[in-house]
Amino acid sequence: MASISTPSSNHSSKSLQGTGDVKPTVYRILFAIGLVHLLNDSIQSVIPAIFPILKDEMGLSYAQVGWVQFAINFTASIMQPVVGLYTDRKPSPYMLPIGMTSTLIGMLLLAFAHSYWVVLLSVCFVGLGSAAFHPEGSRVSHMAAGNRKGLAQSIFQVGGNAGQSLAPIMTKWIFIPLGLFGSIWFTGVAAIAIAVQMYIARWYKVVLQDAPVKAKTVVKRVVSPQRRKQVMFAISVLIFLVFVRSWYGAAMSGYFAFFLQDKYGITIDRAQNFIFLFLAAGAVGTFFGGPIADRFGKRNVIFFSMLGSAPFALLLPHVSVGWAYVLLVIIGVILLASFSVTVVYAQMLFPGKVGTVSGLITGLAFGLGGIGSVVLGNLCDTIGTSRVMELCAFLPLLGVLTFLLPTDRKLKEWTEEQA
Repeated sequence: MASISTPSSNHSSKSLQGTGDVKPTVYRILFAIGLVHLLNDSIQSVIPAIFPILKDEMGLSYAQVGWVQFAINFTASIMQPVVGLYTDRKPSPYMLPIGMTSTLIGMLLLAFAHSYWVVLLSVCFVGLGSAAFHPEGSRVSHMAAGNRKGLAQSIFQVGGNAGQSLAPIMTKWIFIPLGLFGSIWFTGVAAIAIAVQMYIARWYKVVLQDAPVKAKTVVKRVVSPQRRKQVMFAISVLIFLVFVRSWYGAAMSGYFAFFLQDKYGITIDRAQNFIFLFLAAGAVGTFFGGPIADRFGKRNVIFFSMLGSAPFALLLPHVSVGWAYVLLVIIGVILLASFSVTVVYAQMLFPGKVGTVSGLITGLAFGLGGIGSVVLGNLCDTIGTSRVMELCAFLPLLGVLTFLLPTDRKLKEWTEEQA
């Protein structure tokens, strides 16, 4: 874990990471990085989208399907904090297009994959691309935010959630008709993303060149060394909450379609409509979560998003198909309202470590979701999809642990000392 009390000696990092220099919000860059996040995560969401295809074409078990999700998530989870730690010390504008090039290679391999092991290799390339993108993408959002940190992170994250929500549509319109070869279309998506990232990288580079001039006027906030244990406890609780949310998300995006097929006899094609509703509603919740957190507090939004969604999650496995549509929208909006907020809250716990913290939280969310996918896949093979969904419905209740987190006001008090 990076130090929380020692200010960076790098002048560029000081200018980029300090909170004492209030800059205007650069909306063109925020919307550009949000668009790239949409493109990146729409490619990433190809992996759960091909689950039904892999299961049918290659005769895989639920557990084997789960390992595919684990491969991409684990790769991204391990590498994101590494990339974040490196770029905190040495900001790298062109890390963004380089990462997307890895994603393009992965999609090209996936389109021509004829064995399970090639599929695993291809998704690892996509995972590496994701690992390179998210810490630097979050840094760009932070740099362009001005004093609208919550809004900026929401614009960035809503792009990703919107991209993820496209997975069911891709299953219906691309992968069911074309099979795995449908992945070839996403090499073009990656190429568009690379072009937009080059534009962002040029802006990023100019900001870095200006940084030494501005560094002298920047005051950097740090956490008092006496608060180290409290900060470590808080980040542990936050990571556990991310863990809970990620497992529930893995259950919904990876296995709810199979639950609908087993319990209601719904075709995999039609089941994609339900998953799309959940993920699209989550994108809406993510967008509004940041501005609401700016007004009412980040801890309050995290608490509400977890416990507020719990009653509806508990009802979901037991209602009719018609009510499932309604509940999925409600759960998606409420639960994922905290998606961007957890990243901003973590950045408040570790001021000045934007890349490391963003990589840690986003990478953990992705990695823990992958572990959840493997565990849930094995459980589906053992006890059935209906029982698994009933058990997962209890996960949001663990949001009561949010009370263990310090309030936003306390976090500001912890960072009153200045370097």
